[in-house]
Amino acid sequence: MNKRNKRILVTGAAGFIGSNVCLELQKQYEVIALDNFSSGIKENLLEFEGRIIQADIRNFDWQNEKVEAIIHEGAITDTTIKNRELMLDVNFHAFKKIVEYCENQGINLIYASSASVYGKGKVPMQEEQEKDILSYYAESKWEMDKFAATKFSAFEEKGLKLVGLRYFNVYGPKEQHKGKMASMIFQLYNQMKQGKQPRIFKYGEQTRDQVYVKDVVKATLLALEAKKNGVYNVGSGQATSFNKIVEELNKNLKTQLKPWYMDNPYKHYQNATLAELSKAQKFLGYKAEYSIEKGIADYITFLENERKN
Repeated sequence: MNKRNKRILVTGAAGFIGSNVCLELQKQYEVIALDNFSSGIKENLLEFEGRIIQADIRNFDWQNEKVEAIIHEGAITDTTIKNRELMLDVNFHAFKKIVEYCENQGINLIYASSASVYGKGKVPMQEEQEKDILSYYAESKWEMDKFAATKFSAFEEKGLKLVGLRYFNVYGPKEQHKGKMASMIFQLYNQMKQGKQPRIFKYGEQTRDQVYVKDVVKATLLALEAKKNGVYNVGSGQATSFNKIVEELNKNLKTQLKPWYMDNPYKHYQNATLAELSKAQKFLGYKAEYSIEKGIADYITFLENERKN
């Protein structure tokens, strides 16, 4: 079948990752975008050429849409939300229905998991290591992964894909609407553009696996052709300190702003995250293209151009 004849539905399509996925997918496929616009914004889909459906994943009638695959990015992504019932309802229970629908209808399913399930676990973080669930958000993603694991074989027997992607710290274009939940790279950029010292926790040596959204999109599309169903890490494979982020932002903005080091009030704070990527490489063919230097440079170019327009 010609790829152009394949139809793919993306949930959470107006969000940060969902909108980037839609815009890349439409180069090869017919794409349907679904979002309830509770957190995603219509501006993220201005360049999208397909059909947009405004609906909630919890009560959407999937039977009306005949598609080859669903890429499920729709979720509550605010990790600070304290309403456990709501978090599980939107993130887990809605997902369970989608899995069962895809299994019954013969539809491939790629879904967004999260590196939050590793909590303060050992690095580099491997898919099978013991989980450390520190928030209702992380719990909801772990419940998704556990349920998916009960279905991997059944999907495979039908020749179908069921793949979860544990995104690490994603940054890049189209996250600006997320406010306090946007990446630290975007937040530090905003502070420095205003001539303020970038505020980071003492003494900036904590590390994160910062993965550029273009790499995340690449991994998501590769998952449509995965060699084996499963849950895979999606990161850069590079540990980046907050001091390094400030250094790269200074370099690209041509500034010399020194960090303002603050006390860290969070007892559950992750001092380090790092994705172990050998499984993603083996079963998805994924390898990150963007180092932190290349990713920040590309992102700053985008943000500066947007300010001019």
